[in-house]
Amino acid sequence: MNPPTSAAMGVEAGNLNMPQRHGLGASPQGEDAQATQPSAAPRHITALYVRADSVYKTLPGVDVWDHERDARKWPGGNPIVAHPPCRGWGRMRQWSYADEQEKLLAIRAVLCVQLWCGVVEHPAESALWAHMCLPRPGQAPRRGAYTIEVDQFHWGHRAEKRTWLYIVGCHPDNLPPIPVREGAPTHCVRPTKAYPRLPSITKPEREKTPPAFAEWLVEVARRCA
Repeated sequence: MNPPTSAAMGVEAGNLNMPQRHGLGASPQGEDAQATQPSAAPRHITALYVRADSVYKTLPGVDVWDHERDARKWPGGNPIVAHPPCRGWGRMRQWSYADEQEKLLAIRAVLCVQLWCGVVEHPAESALWAHMCLPRPGQAPRRGAYTIEVDQFHWGHRAEKRTWLYIVGCHPDNLPPIPVREGAPTHCVRPTKAYPRLPSITKPEREKTPPAFAEWLVEVARRCA
């Protein structure tokens, strides 16, 4: 995914300025934790590093931090869904204009999820995983955290978008059902050998989260403990 740049989101340069978790252990639930049932009352969730026209603004109980707010100032306190800028970490990173301050936003997103639970979304094969020593899809959980790979096509995207989700606090058995969509993509993110003749999606469409996928991610965050 290609979320807006730090400049587009109004993020100032500086250090990580992490929120503090008072009165709680810093580590998430253990690897042998049992699956928990979703709460009867919807939990408050925060969405970080999203577009100004983000679909998250239409979802109840979601505190949205877009270009008008500096996500580094989020004080903490609840599970999050984070879409940090990825151009400095993705497969095309050697040609990106991402500076170190922009790359720090993804690092901070991981640290926030490790403190408060939730999910970080990034493109498949993001270099963020190796940099932060995060488990890749299929690898054993580390301190209760794990990664799964999904394709946003199954949530309504017109293109195949392989995505990695780093999840902290939600047992794999307690994840919401992952949909299976029939058919094939009608578009591609950019032409490849696999999709040489499909039309490319627009830049805004590369950045936006399909509504059904946003709802699913929020439900994952709500099931985190």
